[in-house]
Amino acid sequence: MNRAYIDARRPADVAREVETLLAGGCRRFILRRVAGGGFLDLERLGAGRYAAGLQATVELEGASPVPEPRAAGTAAR
Repeated sequence: MNRAYIDARRPADVAREVETLLAGGCRRFILRRVAGGGFLDLERLGAGRYAAGLQATVELEGASPVPEPRAAGTAAR
């Protein structure tokens, strides 16, 4: 399984689902919006990212990807 969509509303349920799917080989998780991208969605996103650790990508459906931080002293292009 390459990518999974998650509809769980509670952050704890999101984390549990990510852990289960991660153990099954999934490495990309897309959270469906349940609160229009508001605070609840951000909490769910944090819970999913925490559960996935560095081994997977967790993103909110329709959100712009967050740019990678630049190393100190590098110029913007």
